[in-house]
Formats: sequence, structure tokens, C-alpha cells
Amino acid sequence: MRLAGQYGRYGYRRITALLRQAGWRVNHKWVERIWRREWLKVPKKQPKCGRLWLNDGSCVRLRPGWPNHVWAYDFVTDRTHDGRSFRMLTIIDEFTRERLAIDVARRLSSDDVLHRLAELFVDRGPPDFILSDNGPELAATAVREWLAQVGVKTLFIEPGSPWENGYNESFNGKLRDELLAREIFYTLPEAQVLIERWRIAYYTVRPHGALGYRPPARAAVVPAPVQSGSATLRRTGQEPPGGVCWLT
Repeated sequence: MRLAGQYGRYGYRRITALLRQAGWRVNHKWVERIWRREWLKVPKKQPKCGRLWLNDGSCVRLRPGWPNHVWAYDFVTDRTHDGRSFRMLTIIDEFTRERLAIDVARRLSSDDVLHRLAELFVDRGPPDFILSDNGPELAATAVREWLAQVGVKTLFIEPGSPWENGYNESFNGKLRDELLAREIFYTLPEAQVLIERWRIAYYTVRPHGALGYRPPARAAVVPAPVQSGSATLRRTGQEPPGGVCWLT
């Protein structure tokens, strides 16, 4: 009940994962029985989305294969209590599901995008590809030219096809559902603090269904089971939070 109250938009599966992280030996069916008995709220189902397909049956979008393979970025808009709007620039690594940054400001221009990307590239190294929509701040000539100079290939989704940026769209939906729709931000600094706190919790605490109900921070450094003893441990040039190394 405490976890359900703290994470009001989580379902019983994620609550089960949190209980196991805390050391409880519990079956998800038991949690579901309590969930239904106590009339706890179940998150609404997300609408189904279509895909764009080529004639050979393959999907258009590039699938991430390793950390720093494909990054994606997008904008989200919300308002403070006085009615003034602010914007959020969200950047993710599609393979590890890590939310690399959420910049919050009244206005965000192409220069702000370049500044944030430059900081992330210095800290983590540039990705192979970066995916975005065709918004003016993201498709600006200055952004394209700078990315080309550092060797990052740009991918742009088709207009009216948000499912091509599915990982980021899914994250933005969770950001709105779990935080923006539940909090009143009286000032911009308050919004910046609460959104950054949520981003860190999303990466380090929140169980992710696609990662076996593990937080991305843990799943990002734990490799999938391999068929043979060919896995090796090496450094990739930078260390993720906690001082651990990527396993490849």
C-alpha cells in the first residue's frame, strides 16, 4: 500500500518488482490479489500505434544494438501554475533506456540543443546515430552541420509518424502521466528540481517491463545471457553512474 501510494501510476507488476528489490520473496499473483482486493488503481492501457513498413516487409526505423548506438531527443511542453509555458528537451539512449538529460527552460532554441549535446558527447562520447522529428530546433542547419562534423548520422522521422520515435515518445508519455499530470509547478526552478529528481528515479528505481522489470541503471550494465563463453569485460572509454563498466 505504501508503494502504491508513492508510485500512483505503477501497476502490480512493477510494485512486485520493487518489493523483490527490497528483499521480499513474493509472487506477482499474491500482489495482484491484494491489488484487486484493495481496489488499487491500474494504469490505463496505452493506445496501439501503427508502423511504417517497406515493400520487403522490414520496418523503417533503426533498431539500437549497443550503448551509444542510437540516441533520440524530443520536446515536451507544460505550464507552471501562473499559466506560463515551459519546455523540456528529453534525450535518451535507446539501447540502455537511460534518460541522458531533461533540460527545462521557458524557451529552448537550436543553440540550447547544441550546448546540451556537446556536454553529453564530451561526457559519454558521441553516438552513431541521433533520431528526432523535423522540428525547427532539431532540424536546424546549424544542428545538422555540427553533428556531421563530429561524425554523428542524423535520422528524422516522417511528419505525423511519432511511433518512429517510439522509445522517446513512450518516455515522454510516462513523464507526463507519472509526474506532469500529478504535480503543480509554482515556479520554474521547482519544476526543474522535481523533473530532474524524477529522471534520476526513473533510471535508478523504476522497474522497466522491457528489461525484465529491472531499472535501466542495473540492466544497462548487466548483459543478456550468452550461448558460449565469449563475453568479455572491457571499458568503453567512460563509466556509467556508480563506477561500473559496460559488459559486452
